[in-house]
Amino acid sequence: MEPRFNLLDNALGAKIAKRIYNVALAITDSPLPQATQNLVMLRASQINGCGFCVDYHSTDAAAAGETAVRLHLVAAWHESTVFTDAERAALALTEEGTRLADTGLGVSVQTWTSAREHYDDDQIAALVSLIAMINANNRLNVIIRNPGGSYHSGQFADMAD
Repeated sequence: MEPRFNLLDNALGAKIAKRIYNVALAITDSPLPQATQNLVMLRASQINGCGFCVDYHSTDAAAAGETAVRLHLVAAWHESTVFTDAERAALALTEEGTRLADTGLGVSVQTWTSAREHYDDDQIAALVSLIAMINANNRLNVIIRNPGGSYHSGQFADMAD
């Protein structure tokens, strides 16, 4: 499968991608645990069918020390015992925040309340922003048909300002 368009080969596309990457760095540097960030990005990417992002975030999570068991069970986190209550709250918020159009109800009070029980203001700001940004990235990559399977950890490190 070949991509329809290479965003990074286009001057405007590269400029936009660099800005998106720098937003991601602000989130990475937040107090939201990195393991939670990786799980959130992987789960949203699975839901959105973004092969490139599933490859990217599972590879980076593994490089950061995430276990294979947890990576394999992200898609079935509801029926798994390997995630903390805080991670489960983040995954629930991710699913509802990713599937906004499916229910027309947005994020439920129960899910929001659970997330707020586990995350302080800075962490929730990072979590909500992360969910929005990974969904934007998924859509970019799915639209241009950027395939998974060739990502290596740290591949985009030179994009930072």
